[in-house]
Amino acid sequence: MNLALFDLDETLINGDCSSLWSSFMVEHGWVPDPQAFLQREAELMSDYAQGKMNMQDYMHLTLAPLKGRSQDNVSKMVKRYIEEIISPRIYADARACIARHRARGDRTMIVSASGEHLVSPIARYLEVDDALAIGVELDNEIYTGLTQGVMTYREGKVTRLLMQLGNDASILQRASFYSDSYNDLPLLSQVGTPCVVNPDAALLQHARAAGWPIYRWGCGKCD
Repeated sequence: MNLALFDLDETLINGDCSSLWSSFMVEHGWVPDPQAFLQREAELMSDYAQGKMNMQDYMHLTLAPLKGRSQDNVSKMVKRYIEEIISPRIYADARACIARHRARGDRTMIVSASGEHLVSPIARYLEVDDALAIGVELDNEIYTGLTQGVMTYREGKVTRLLMQLGNDASILQRASFYSDSYNDLPLLSQVGTPCVVNPDAALLQHARAAGWPIYRWGCGKCD
């Protein structure tokens, strides 16, 4: 069985699920100081675009509104968020690509630098087999506001994926990985079939030099 790996944000969906969730939390009164929260979130996302985000800082900020809330409470809100916000942003090309891989018998997996409380239910909604995301700590089914484990960010995606695969790196040679971000270059460089989707400027330059396929999901065109 081959692996078909997908980044989530700006790859399968038009937008970043963490930023969209941050706005959703503000809209529903989960954030005590919305202006300061959204300003700091925007600053950190700007760092992400430049490849210099401190992911621990970002997760600390965006998990703070969940602290003390039950898993059930958050799950119900995430369900609404997916139906209202994420569903209309899913690229038709992404759905078609996932369906093609499933028809071939490939194992599909989202590998994302967003929190698992968002990524796992989105993966289920997309009928993707598995999801790897940043671990979010629970204590007796109550969110603590902390992360756990190796973060699936930059090189951490490779580390977590290899742990999931029993440290058998040879499996990656039979894998495809679809991503938009230069931050995913560590994993793109490890798989047999790197696929670049709606790339940022730095990844576009690298992909062209490497001769990787470049897809334009959402407009149906390809470089």
